[in-house]
Amino acid sequence: MMKTKLTELLNIQYPIIQGAMAWVSDGKLAGAVSAAGGAGTIAAGGRTAQWVKEQIEIARGITDKPFGVNIMLMAANCDEIVDVVCEAKVAYATLGAGNPVPYFEKLHNAGIKVIPVIPNVKLAKRVADKGADALIIEGMEAGGHIGKLTTMALMTQVIPEVDIPVVVAGGIAEGRGLAAALVMGAAGVQMGTRFYASEECTVHINAKNKIVEAIDTDTVVTGALHGHAVRGIQNQMTNKYLTLEKEGASESELEKLVIGTSRKAPVDGDVDWGLVQAGQSLTVINELKSCSEIIESIVAEAKKALADVQRYI
Repeated sequence: MMKTKLTELLNIQYPIIQGAMAWVSDGKLAGAVSAAGGAGTIAAGGRTAQWVKEQIEIARGITDKPFGVNIMLMAANCDEIVDVVCEAKVAYATLGAGNPVPYFEKLHNAGIKVIPVIPNVKLAKRVADKGADALIIEGMEAGGHIGKLTTMALMTQVIPEVDIPVVVAGGIAEGRGLAAALVMGAAGVQMGTRFYASEECTVHINAKNKIVEAIDTDTVVTGALHGHAVRGIQNQMTNKYLTLEKEGASESELEKLVIGTSRKAPVDGDVDWGLVQAGQSLTVINELKSCSEIIESIVAEAKKALADVQRYI
């Protein structure tokens, strides 16, 4: 067990949240992570409210431990998904891609902890002042949609400015990253890519193998020039996108190339023209493991790192 403000808030064994990855994080994965002592998160982005309801039931069939749902606030069916989450009374909701504050009261009234994902100090202070139970800071080292600041820069600047638990995400894939975040004053970490390459993750094996086989320089960022930067593993699609971008292609032309790619890789197994959204810390993910094995190794590595650092004091 590792006791932090996050473990106390969510009543979990270890301060590790599984990141919400579109078309990847379902009830089976969330349930497995929570059963192993972390906090699993179902990703509602791009999904119907009925699908979210079904995945909550699947997770509850796997574990009686706390898990949550990520709500993408810019989704057209966002309010419908919030209703499902409130009715199900999951342990927590993470909220991103929009203004989370209007949803705080409704979620709190359902007994759900509210954990917004924020990109900077200003918004961290705002959600803390408005009653968020914790917050997630995600550096640009992360997979998927990214902001402009690195994980280290966010930890350095956000953690001292708020008095609620801060969860750190972006490029964290093993125990030394957890130890570093705790030393910086974080209450825990969120990991996506490491759990993408897990045995319980139900995505296509091609996508999981793409992560396992990747080296440290394999991720690229598409869309940065048009305000919607996305990090994923380099392939034919990203090469074509970046070439077209350099040649001055229109935003609509680029949009045609990427539409549906977040689904093609994890669901269809097309890792050439789909996109495996993954963070930068890849070489430490060199085999598929169960969620329990992943969490056990992360905790053991973190405890060793924290013990080792004592020799400098």
